Formats: sequence, C-alpha cells, structure tokens
Amino acid sequence: MDTWIYKIMNLFHCLNELNDDSLVQEIQQFLSAGQLSTDKLSPAQWSALVFFLLSSERELDVFDLNMFSVSEEVLLRLLPVIKASKKVVLTFCVLSQRSIEALSTVLKTKSSPLTVLDLSNNNLHDLGMKEIADGLKSPNCTLRTLRLSGCSLSKQSVDHLLLSCNSFICLRELDLSNNILQDLTINKLSDGLKHPLCQLETLRLNICCLSEMSCEALSALLSSESASLKELDLSNNNLGDSGVKLLSAGLASSCCKLETLRLSGCLVTEEGSASLESALNCNPSHLRELDLSYNHAGDFGVKGLCANLKDPQWKLENLR
Repeated sequence: MDTWIYKIMNLFHCLNELNDDSLVQEIQQFLSAGQLSTDKLSPAQWSALVFFLLSSERELDVFDLNMFSVSEEVLLRLLPVIKASKKVVLTFCVLSQRSIEALSTVLKTKSSPLTVLDLSNNNLHDLGMKEIADGLKSPNCTLRTLRLSGCSLSKQSVDHLLLSCNSFICLRELDLSNNILQDLTINKLSDGLKHPLCQLETLRLNICCLSEMSCEALSALLSSESASLKELDLSNNNLGDSGVKLLSAGLASSCCKLETLRLSGCLVTEEGSASLESALNCNPSHLRELDLSYNHAGDFGVKGLCANLKDPQWKLENLR
C-alpha cells in the first residue's frame, strides 16, 4: 500500500478516536443512496471516500466506477481502492490512455488481490491493449478473468496478448467478444493457447466476424493434449455447417475437455447437427451444455441429439 494511503488511514483513525467521524458518515450516506456524485468533492471528502472504501471489506469485493462520476480524475483518485479490490468493473467508462496506463501499474502491483478486470465497451484499440498486456507480463499479476468485449481490438491487439507469455499462464477466462478479429487472428490465437503452460478454460468469441476458416484452428486446439479449454462461445459468427463439421472433429478427439459449446446464430442446419451428434458419440464424456439456438437445425437434427440425452455415456445435460 502506498505511503500516502497509510497517512490517510492513520489520519481518519485518529479522527475516529476523537469521535469525529462526520466526513466518513457523510460519504457513507451518499454511498448508501446507491450513487455518489464526485464532481465537487473537496480534498478532505476524497480522503474520506478512499478511507471508507479501503476500510470496508464489502466494498472491496467489487469496485464499479459507474457508481461514481465516471472520469479520468475519479479513476486516478480511486486507484488505491482499485489496487485493493478483487473485482474491478470499468465498462462504458471512456477510458483515456492515461487511465489504461494506471491500470497496467495495478496489474504489476505485488500485493494487489485483483483477479477479475472488466474493461468491456471501451475503445482500447491496439495501443491500450499493449498497455494491458504489459501489465499481464508482470510475475506479480494475479488476474484470472479479463473481459474485453467491444473494445475495438484487432489482430495487433491479440498479438500483444500473445507476446505476454504470462497472459495465458495466469488467465482462466478471456472475453474477446464484439471485436472484429476475423479468421487469421483466431488462427494465431489458437496456436498460442496450445502452449503447455496455458491454463485458459473459458474463451468467448461472440460476434467476432469469424467463418469456417477459424474452425479448423479451433478444432486443432480442442484436440490438443496441452489445451485446457472447457468453455467456448462462438455465437453469432457465420460458421455454417462446414465450420461446425471442422469443430466436430476436435470435439470427437479423446483429448477434448470442452464442457460448454455455444453456437447460437451460427447458420447451423441438420447437417451441422448430425456432425455434432457423431462427434459426441465418439467422445461423450465431457460436453455438458450445447447451445444451438437461433439456427435452422430442423426437427431431424434436434431429435437426433435429444434421443442421445438418454444415453448414460453422454454427459450432455443442457441442449438449446
């Protein structure tokens, strides 16, 4: 913890000893109302806010900047609280480059308990992603979940992630949904996830402009002995039956550990459903959830999968 934070904590402890907790009570009342306008806080009130949040275990479980007036100044003033939080939500916060650089330092902080960081719907672009990846490189980084949905990322952004070996050693969940990544990017990402030290279990690629070309690389990932992927979301990509057929080859592998596969809105018909059914007959012991909603699987395709739900060898529990 920074030296000045210790000074703030000591100051307010002294005020508490003197039964002068008016500032803290004032901040607590604002927070109890569900929101706090930080536009006109005095330096003393800022100190009281930081003190209250740092001394409240409940607040440190989740820090959401949207509870306050969203700005660069507020984020930087509350950085000590972010450093001490387990989960940080910064969605729709119009993060500046300076703010992103500050977050990178948080990821490098040795004592930070931060395990979940949600940056969704901010225009990070490649430069911002480079800063985040730089934080992930640190051996002090303990992040397990990184959500980057709708962050204007590209192939270069993923390259920055791949250059950080620690990214996939520490991360268990990565959400890259709603970014125009395209097939070549996913091919490179899939190769990176085959690293023997990679422990990523959940990968979300919903609405990433993918086609059947991505499916071959993802199929190779699913059938890799070193891969630890358990949940894959490819919803709302134009994979078609040919893409699903390629994915099914990976699902059929005895090395595949996938438990959840989401293919909602992927232009799947009866042919694709039949490929999935065949794959699960070959390797029925892992997949527990399959989402085929908003497709054209047809009665025959759905009936084939449903009929096998009664098979004791099949672990599939949820079919949509």
